[in-house]
Amino acid sequence: MLTWGGRGVPARPARAGTPRRLLLTAGLALLLALTGAPALLATGASARAGNPGGECPPGQNDCNVWDDEPGTPGGPGGGGDPGGGGGDGGGAAAKCQWNGRVIPCYDDLLGWFNNGDGCYYKLAEPQPTAPEGQQWYVRTCNGGDLGAQSVVLRDGPPPGYGAPPDPEELARRALASISLLPPRVAVAPRRSKGPGLVGLPVWMWASGGASYFGPLRASASDRGLTVEITARVTRIVWTMGDGTQVTCTGPGTPYTADGPRAGRTSPDCGYDRGYARAGTYQVSATTFWTVEWSGGGESGEIAQSRVSGTVPVQINELQVVTR
Repeated sequence: MLTWGGRGVPARPARAGTPRRLLLTAGLALLLALTGAPALLATGASARAGNPGGECPPGQNDCNVWDDEPGTPGGPGGGGDPGGGGGDGGGAAAKCQWNGRVIPCYDDLLGWFNNGDGCYYKLAEPQPTAPEGQQWYVRTCNGGDLGAQSVVLRDGPPPGYGAPPDPEELARRALASISLLPPRVAVAPRRSKGPGLVGLPVWMWASGGASYFGPLRASASDRGLTVEITARVTRIVWTMGDGTQVTCTGPGTPYTADGPRAGRTSPDCGYDRGYARAGTYQVSATTFWTVEWSGGGESGEIAQSRVSGTVPVQINELQVVTR
């Protein structure tokens, strides 16, 4: 049932020309013209499985570097204003596809989609006279696009017809309605305020708030089924630029040059042993989200992640002066 529009926003599949309602009306008119005549055996285009666009969770802005001028541990420094943020995201494919794009498995005007032939089927109403055991269906092929509609007589419904909504698809639709923002990261020491020193601790932190760490809640409904989701960050992994990764369970604590822990290790998210060699290191962070969903007597989880921009950290050698 899931489909994606621009920037990952759920949307109905594009239709060229006449609206779908007029298309369906034309199909019913054709059906009435066929009453009492042999079935029209129009051949629908064959469905082709395709890549639904790779990973498609909620749309995000482009990733930008952000840092709030925190200063250097043990040295002077101050705060500043945050800048822009951004990131990328991932998701999974829905079950109905046509020509490489994801489309709804059910459409309120066209009916149910059959992956086997790329057509939607809707029971014709009113139902004209038909041989015993058979029924008339309005069939819209080519993924539901204009100009590929016909009326067919079938012994039974096609595969997928009348299937209830898939709870996980509804969960992904709910996920598409919220924004899981990438982390906006900051570090101390900050290169513009002065370099850090080899072996001294580094502090890392990220913006707090529900959009960055959760919890965020949403729901989606279809044909009487409602699925609810809760999304939250379970960990943030910092890539320190020297081959080291540091995992924290929360956004961390901002560094203040005149705070009680100035020059010491971060209380909750830091690179405590510091860098072993002088150099300029590029630091970034990835937040790992868990999206829990439940509905229709089922439940599950959807994993997501968001990646920050990079912040440079300059580290110098400790100079020892002897006399």
